[in-house]
Amino acid sequence: MIVEPCSIEGVRIVTPKRFADARGHFAETYSKRAFGEAGIGDEFVQDNQSLSRAPGTLRGLHFQIPPFAQAKLVRALRGSAYDVAVDLRAGSPSFGRHVACVLSSETGNQIYIPVGFAHGFLTLEPDTEIFYKASQFYSPEHDKGIAWDDPDLAIPWPRAPAATALSAKDRHLPRLREVVAPFAYAAPR
Repeated sequence: MIVEPCSIEGVRIVTPKRFADARGHFAETYSKRAFGEAGIGDEFVQDNQSLSRAPGTLRGLHFQIPPFAQAKLVRALRGSAYDVAVDLRAGSPSFGRHVACVLSSETGNQIYIPVGFAHGFLTLEPDTEIFYKASQFYSPEHDKGIAWDDPDLAIPWPRAPAATALSAKDRHLPRLREVVAPFAYAAPR
């Protein structure tokens, strides 16, 4: 497993080692021990999976507020998606900035997103399936979000807004400046 830091502290790209032969391949996508050795000690309590039929389906930018804040480990089971994490930690030197990567079933890469970030993705292929582990259970009362197209975030989504499929909920999320930062930044030691 290769764990690479991203430009925002805490977010990491994880690429499991694949063992291939004539039958296909095998990969260990999660090991509590290996993740702990890489400094990722979250206990994941819930697995989620989505299927997006059309390319250009956008889900996000979502987060849960404490005490149900979630760290996530996200990967594409089929297809690919442009995946984004936005720093919502008050006092963070990267508050309001984002990290983005393409998750692909071909490469098997994953993104680890710690507590304190909003998360969303845009599918790039038909029938894209996204799978993620969450460190806290889903709580509708704590479920929040920010607008995916907030100009203050300046996320360079790889698709024109008119061609993006959104849920009614995601269409009406507030901008970052309308949200009180729900997370506190703790400087690394």
